Amino acid sequence: MINFNKHYSLYIHIPWCLKKCPYCDFFSKIFLRKNKKIQFQYITSLLLDLEKTLSFFKKKIYIKSIFFGGGTPSLIYEKYISFLLQEIRKKVYMSKLVEITIEINPNSISENKIINYINNGINRFSIGVQSFNNKNLKNLGRLHSSEEAINAINILKKNNISNFNIDIMYGIPGQSLNNSYQDLCKAIFFKPSHISWYQLTIEKNTIFEKKKPKNLLNNDILWKMFLQGKKIFSRNKYFQYEISSFVKDDKYRCRHNLNYWYFGNYLGIGCNAHSKITLFNNKIIRIIKNNNIQQYMNGNFISSIHTLLYKDKIFEFFLNRFRLYKKIYKKEFIELTGIKIKNITSLINKALKFSYLKEDDNFWYITNKGHLYLNDLLEIFI
Repeated sequence: MINFNKHYSLYIHIPWCLKKCPYCDFFSKIFLRKNKKIQFQYITSLLLDLEKTLSFFKKKIYIKSIFFGGGTPSLIYEKYISFLLQEIRKKVYMSKLVEITIEINPNSISENKIINYINNGINRFSIGVQSFNNKNLKNLGRLHSSEEAINAINILKKNNISNFNIDIMYGIPGQSLNNSYQDLCKAIFFKPSHISWYQLTIEKNTIFEKKKPKNLLNNDILWKMFLQGKKIFSRNKYFQYEISSFVKDDKYRCRHNLNYWYFGNYLGIGCNAHSKITLFNNKIIRIIKNNNIQQYMNGNFISSIHTLLYKDKIFEFFLNRFRLYKKIYKKEFIELTGIKIKNITSLINKALKFSYLKEDDNFWYITNKGHLYLNDLLEIFI
């Protein structure tokens, strides 16, 4: 049986982009701009997918956050987003404080679209800026310009949206230390409630993996950018609560992502979306959706269902929790995995030996060294 005491998050994957970014490893396909029929067919498929996913439960569940990701959700006609949210509200209970986030690209947004989103309960916006430098944007394969990014931010501010995130990347091919400084300062100038600041990495199955970009930065300049960025955030009173996440006020931490990082339960609908459901006996099942858009829209939603193995539960718990700049309550590990502390003592002792962790009777604490050598720390728990 399902544990009904925990509220769920809902992730909705929109699989289309105008162009595939060469660094991106998320599932997406090239967008059919004017094909309303296909868009609506996909939206109705999302609702059928949700119904099938909810059939795993015996009761109506509570949703505490919704996240439209992609792909580029802001490419979809706003009336379809409106319809989708209206129908979702009929199928689940929603917290009064539900956080609803939509990812938007600067070149696929308008003021009318933003107003429509607001009227339908969307209360958090995430803008994929990446850089305010047009040369950097070109090197990243982005289609928008710096001017379009600034315009999109100004639309949000004009409509009194206080809860918005700006994505900024550093380590862009050919980027200088000064340019990285300017990008971050310009993002902070707009006073977003949240900034996602992260280093470009070459991921598997991306265009950049197949054809390495020229002028990749060496570790020395990347380290300088990292230290410089931390100083800029500190000087402007943004605090880091997760590896790549910075806020000025605790209330603006992304509740949807926090649910992942706290090893919470979530439902995923849409092509290649993932769900994690915990049963009463601490059995955790993961559902992965079909990544073939046509098959998905024909009703073949589920690609696979599998149970998390004992060792996977240990690794995934720490993989997520170590991202956060927060102590880890030992009791939570027991409650969320069903595994006793004594069964991981040898792993914890190894992390303590390398000074990646500290501990007391009730908590584990990841050290500064643990954050700096996070991959080495995680290898202990694989």
